[in-house]
Amino acid sequence: MTVDALLAAQEERFARLDRLLPPAPSPEPGEAVNAALPDGTRVAAVVTHQRTEPGMPSWLWSAADTYELQPVVGHTGAAGMDAVLRAFRHWLDRVGDRGADTAATVIWPSRDVECARVFLDHGLQPLTVTAVRKPTTVRAPSLTVNIRPALASDEDAVVELAMAEVRYSANVGAAVLRVEAERTRRASLAGRLGMTDDVWVAERDGMVIGLAETAIVATTPTARTRRQLPIGLWGYVNCLSVLPGARGAGIGQQLMAVVHNHFAGHRTAGYFLHYNPPNPLSSVFWPRQGYRPLWTQWEVRPAGGLR
Repeated sequence: MTVDALLAAQEERFARLDRLLPPAPSPEPGEAVNAALPDGTRVAAVVTHQRTEPGMPSWLWSAADTYELQPVVGHTGAAGMDAVLRAFRHWLDRVGDRGADTAATVIWPSRDVECARVFLDHGLQPLTVTAVRKPTTVRAPSLTVNIRPALASDEDAVVELAMAEVRYSANVGAAVLRVEAERTRRASLAGRLGMTDDVWVAERDGMVIGLAETAIVATTPTARTRRQLPIGLWGYVNCLSVLPGARGAGIGQQLMAVVHNHFAGHRTAGYFLHYNPPNPLSSVFWPRQGYRPLWTQWEVRPAGGLR
């Protein structure tokens, strides 16, 4: 079976798994790996290598060197996935850098539980999900805090909240608490405060205690987000953080009610975000806000841990 035929079959399989999935994307440029099933059926994948450097936003959320497997296994399901993961393991032995700050990843539809078993058997962990929500307004709960767009004068408080989220996520997900973390988060936030309406803060008694960092993202036929989301405008939640001493009082829910209604005003196709399934707060909070997994990033660090 040709790669085009495998991709067409894979697209049909994705459509059966989850109607919200976009058409199965072609692999990005990389190194091809091929494998065969016992009955002779051929499957394929592409391995891409992403190098992340200090100062890049992804420096806090990924290994320095990430090797991503992009499978093209058609309708072969678990058998095909097992075959390309074995080929990936051999590729890493031959080519890949298996140092400490490396990762091997596969991003795959969350509802494909048949392949989930294969990922687990090969040592991969479900560290991150891309979760989506329908574009509906929310009846705001009774506000116990003042919620407003962040100002330039809020910079130190906003960075403190962003760092609280990084520190927590480093224990329960893909985040890495690097020495450049605070400088990187400050640089990514500072120019937006007081200039846009996509960074929100919750304030109580004159003190900023909550943060929602958001954006309106356009998924176009040439945007990288087209690999995971249907074409259209999407509301994106990059970071939600409440100071540790203020958690459990509904502040995150109040922030998200304001954010969701803000998104709805832009006539978005839906809302999306990323959270870590091992996170005992996020894994409960986000489903209650109406989000459900669409894609799961399966990962093992270092890359040499792939079985």
